[in-house]
Amino acid sequence: MIKYVIKRILLLIPVFLGVTFVIFAIVRLNPADPVVAILGINITDEQYAAKAAELGLDQPFFVQYLLYIKNIVFNFDLGVSYSTGRQVSTMIAERFGTTLQLGLMGIALALVLGIPFGIISATRQYSLVDRVVTFGSLVFASMPAFFSALVMMLLFSLKLRWLPASFDQSFLGWIMPVVAVGMSPVAGITRMTRSSMLDVIRQDYVRTARAKGLSEKVIIFKHELKNAVIPVLTVVGMQIGSIMAGSVVVESIFSVPGMGSMISQAITDQDYNLVQGSVLFIALFICAINLVVDIVYAFIDPRIKAQYKGGGKKKNRHQEKEKGKVS
Repeated sequence: MIKYVIKRILLLIPVFLGVTFVIFAIVRLNPADPVVAILGINITDEQYAAKAAELGLDQPFFVQYLLYIKNIVFNFDLGVSYSTGRQVSTMIAERFGTTLQLGLMGIALALVLGIPFGIISATRQYSLVDRVVTFGSLVFASMPAFFSALVMMLLFSLKLRWLPASFDQSFLGWIMPVVAVGMSPVAGITRMTRSSMLDVIRQDYVRTARAKGLSEKVIIFKHELKNAVIPVLTVVGMQIGSIMAGSVVVESIFSVPGMGSMISQAITDQDYNLVQGSVLFIALFICAINLVVDIVYAFIDPRIKAQYKGGGKKKNRHQEKEKGKVS
């Protein structure tokens, strides 16, 4: 098991390098000039050259990239924001808590609704309930977060006046942002739970449990759901990435003071360092979540345990055979 965890951690190294290079390259390919954005258009060539040298933008592309990686790895330094002059890491730390809270509530909503809907749909296959749940999950999966946010704002804030249009720390202020980011994950988890449950329901051990006279509740939760939840766990890790990506627009719509609204403002301000630092942080956070999911997957999936235990036994048997030949 330790070998499996170490292998997964080592796989993060090329992912880190790939993510940083892609983000760095995309930001640098932007035709907007951060020096002009900071100083304005009425500047001399000497002023432009001095500011570019100060920001390190006078260096070749790969030199800039290597210096950026060096600062991240050895100094944990994401640079300084061009627009505010503050450390990017400090600005991220101030905003990430709100975004994390929004994401956790969104994924909690998806789990609370998605798993029960998937179970009900699978256990009543081809019924009216199954068709309604399947159709609803298809609609919600096709609905982007910004569209859901705008529809809810129009309906519940402007028309009915039940909920505040802009975010505040009250319970009512969280409802629409959480539902907006959690709606698509609800659909994804519902569909995966239904699919996994249908695969498990047809297994022989489920028929055996039913033949023994066990109650349907025990069969569903002890035998079917226990094995069907393993693929769902993978989807949960993927949906966290979807929620973090959707929060950029949702936070801007509802004026949530999180990383999403900060990234949106940084793009408007042409703030290279803040954009790439924030996007890189979110990407690495998603990688860390997927690593945790993989580790949890290894503990709850007996096939992975058997694979690594079996590998160890085969290796020991091979060593014993070699010793026998030598003797």
